[in-house]
Parts: sequence; structure tokens; C-alpha cells
Amino acid sequence: MPYKKIKLENPSSSGKSGKKAFLFLMQSLKIPINEAQKLIDKKRLFCNGNLVERKNEILQGLVELIVYENAPKGVKIVFENDEFAVLEKPSGVLCHPNGRNCEYSLCDEIWELWGNCACVAHRLDKETSGLILVAKNKNLQVEFKTMFEKRLIEKEYLALVQGCVKEKFEVNLPMCLTQNYDDIKTRMQISSSGKKALSFFQRLQFYPKFDASLVLCKPFTGRQHQLRLHLFHTGHKILGEPLYGLEKEQIEQILDGKLSEEERVKLTGAKRLMLHSQRLHFFYKEKEFDISSNEEFLREFI
Repeated sequence: MPYKKIKLENPSSSGKSGKKAFLFLMQSLKIPINEAQKLIDKKRLFCNGNLVERKNEILQGLVELIVYENAPKGVKIVFENDEFAVLEKPSGVLCHPNGRNCEYSLCDEIWELWGNCACVAHRLDKETSGLILVAKNKNLQVEFKTMFEKRLIEKEYLALVQGCVKEKFEVNLPMCLTQNYDDIKTRMQISSSGKKALSFFQRLQFYPKFDASLVLCKPFTGRQHQLRLHLFHTGHKILGEPLYGLEKEQIEQILDGKLSEEERVKLTGAKRLMLHSQRLHFFYKEKEFDISSNEEFLREFI
């Protein structure tokens, strides 16, 4: 398991007066108050075996903290310099651990390589593979995120989709989270009240044997599931798509890992979401970076 409980030295256990929880964490871990508060909010701090839920709670006795323990498996580094790196994220890997039962995420690799101050500058869905940009410090992460928001970093994806798509087309349809409270909470929908979402698509190749098209995808905005929903809306959903075009029960079976690979292929056309982050292009400190993936995206399918 990637999480473990460690003991923190507490002077109050030897008769001295205790300290407030947030102050104790700040001084023990040498972290700012906002990070101390996050640890308390995430239910990571315990005193004498009891969960600490208030930042002003006085800690006296045994203090323990649940921390993330890296469990790296190895990852391909496509590019690296002193400030940032680009990794190849495998399909099926989360960018961040999503709870104490998460046994592995990309953070296992990032923190093992460059320490806990390193972090991804953008996100890829769990089943999306390919290039992801990693900042080696928090300040640069903020800078890169701003660049993404201002569309100063160009992203290109490859997708294998159902049917033969038009040679070139764009989709300009606003999106928002589903408004149906009985729906899957992460699913998005096309809505006039949503945020602007613009995508460009170009067919690279059509495979008659599979009735599938390899498509170059360029998102000009950065909405959640943008390419997935826009392609689904055009009638050409991505093969392996686990959310769009399925019933809630089918979606839950996929997300809970209750379908075999064969059952998922029969239901969705592929054993994984066939979407790959192929290229990142940007300028940083007056230098151009044009980084492409060398992974054979279709090797398990075609």
C-alpha cells in the first residue's frame, strides 16, 4: 500500500504543553499553514489514535500522520531539463492518488525522481496515455498552468474512433458537468449554458477492416472530456470509451473493474480508451520545445 502511518515527535508527550494541530504540523514538517490545513482536511492527522479534525485542536500525546509512500514501477522520460520534464503516461494510471486504497499513480514516479515539490502541470484522464508535462517545483507548475489557460501550450492527441470521419472538421459546442444527479458525476454534457469548447479534428487513416478512423485531435480549449464528448456528439465515439454512449450500469461495471477485457471489447470496441497525448509544443524562456511521443499507440489494436 502506498500510504503508511508515521509517528511525529511530540514534546508534549514528555510533560510539556501541547500545540495547536496546524502549528504542530508547520513546525514539525516545515510547511506553510495552507499545507498543514490540507493534511488535516484530508484526515491524515491522528492524536492518541483519534482523528484530528480541527486545526486548533491541542495535540498532547502520540501524534501520527498518514503519508504517501512512493512505489515506483518505472516510467519513460521523453524529455528533461533542470526545470521540467515530459513523461509517457501509460493508460490506466491516475495522475494523482485518489485515496488511501490507490496502490499506484504517476506521483509514485514523479516524487521518486524529483521529490514531493514536483507535480504535473496538466492532467490526463486515467485511461488516456501519452505525454504529460511535469514541473519540478510549485512555482513553475503555476506558470505552466497559466500558459495552458492562455493557450500558449499546444496539445495534440491521437484517437481511434468508430466509423469513417470527414477528412477535416471542427466542433464548437459548449460543455458542462451533467445536471442529472442520478448520472455518473464525472460525465459531461453539451449545454448552451456551459463553457466554450472548441476542437479540431483531421482524419489520418481509415481502417475498413475495423470500420475505424485514426484521428488527429487538437483541443483549443481545455475542458474535461472535451475531445471524448465532441467526438461522441458527432457520432464517432472513441473506441474503448467507458462513459459516453453507455448506460449507467455498464459504466459502473467498467469503472469498478467488473468486466473482463473480452466483455469490454465487445461492449466498447477496445479494452482501453483509445486516446493518446501525442505532442506538446510551446515556447519557454525564449526557447521552443516541440516534443512528440514515440509510443506505438495502435500496436495492441491494429
